[in-house]
Amino acid sequence: MDDTTLVSRFLRDGFVKLEGAVAPRVAADCARLLWRETGCDPADPSTWTQPVHWVGGMAQGPFAAAPNSPFLHHAYDLLVGTGRWEPRYSLGTFPLRFPHKEEPDDAGWHIEGSYQPEGESWYFTNVRSRGRALLMLFLFSEVGEEDAPTRIRVGSHLDAPKVLEKYGEDGASGLTLAPDLAAASAHRPLALATGSPGDVFLCHPFLVHAAQPHHGVRPRFMAQPPLMPAAPYELERTDGAYSPVEIAIRRGLGQDTPGLDGDRTNRNPG
Repeated sequence: MDDTTLVSRFLRDGFVKLEGAVAPRVAADCARLLWRETGCDPADPSTWTQPVHWVGGMAQGPFAAAPNSPFLHHAYDLLVGTGRWEPRYSLGTFPLRFPHKEEPDDAGWHIEGSYQPEGESWYFTNVRSRGRALLMLFLFSEVGEEDAPTRIRVGSHLDAPKVLEKYGEDGASGLTLAPDLAAASAHRPLALATGSPGDVFLCHPFLVHAAQPHHGVRPRFMAQPPLMPAAPYELERTDGAYSPVEIAIRRGLGQDTPGLDGDRTNRNPG
């Protein structure tokens, strides 16, 4: 995928899938270490007794290498802006989903929170995506349609800014935002985050998504870390040097922004 296609798809859909963004050996090493943390036997499904294993604190070499390939760094530069993101050397907490009759309790439509105000128990989001440059999905197993792939509402990143706008700089919690986000994006088509080990989805932080039950036969190993910003996103730049993430937010707010090709954007995108 060339740079222009990558950026245009991201602006249109709210995400891009980068196949093989993590080297096969690195992805395999990550999977091996994750299996060890679960205490389960990959060859014995009778040991897969829980629907979700939450694994955190994974900062071994493969987890530091996974988000830092030159290919991914270039993509971060394209979408967030050169010098506007922080390198990361771990992949956060993994919700490892196993085939199980129990339904997940986190399957509602939402966007990720990124900061926790003092005295609050929920994480918040605001219209400038404070504390989060991108949402990223790293696949470390084969993920087919029956393997609990993350559900994505295509183009929903353009619906979220209007929902967030009324909460101003303070933002709102995921609990507060979820009903309005679900309603605002209900018309969007559905995509599934399926793929192979080493595939990475780079998502706009306002992309509305949801978990789902696991009806397959193989566990789904995926990380969903944020890419952290080196500087806050800005929606009013005097130099007009907006990143694609910022352009998408402005489009969602109905604001004209010079496009990447110099054209003016539509006031009613999507």
